[in-house]
Amino acid sequence: MEYVPRERVRLLTGVLSVVSLAVVFAAAGGRIPSSSVPTAPEWLLDAIPHVNVVLSAAAIGTITLGWRAIRRGAIARHRAAMLTSFGLFASFLALYLYRLVATGGPQPFPGPEAVYQFVYLPLLAVHILLAIICIPLVYYALLVAFAHPVGDLARTNHARVGRVAATLWLVSFTLGIVVYALLHVAY
Repeated sequence: MEYVPRERVRLLTGVLSVVSLAVVFAAAGGRIPSSSVPTAPEWLLDAIPHVNVVLSAAAIGTITLGWRAIRRGAIARHRAAMLTSFGLFASFLALYLYRLVATGGPQPFPGPEAVYQFVYLPLLAVHILLAIICIPLVYYALLVAFAHPVGDLARTNHARVGRVAATLWLVSFTLGIVVYALLHVAY
């Protein structure tokens, strides 16, 4: 069943990617005022990073399950796992952006300067770079899947782009958990 016109996949991928990244960069850059989101109690804002690490771990699991499912030919299971992964990512991002806007910016690193410069910042930079690269790849893979019947997907770039997207997504989520551990566990 087609949900997206085939000739619009690239255009929709580009539009969704630009809009998504614009929102993320606006929030991270302090361009969205905290008054634009509902006020939350401090305990809720403090809970968001812990909820997000659970969402990240769950997404790693569902991406892995989706990858294994498609290798075994279980298309329905693959689709369910990848849509669940996307839902987990969207939930993670919504909570992350809400907290970012509500608190006025990123959380400062509480550890030693040497760890900040030589461990935390490089890990964070790679995590962010991979997340940025993943956005159009994930959109493209999803839109291609919605634009073609299952039998036609083998003749598209869905599998190739999906493998790259899933790999980068897994690494990005894993690095996000390491960043969380540095911010909330180690220091």
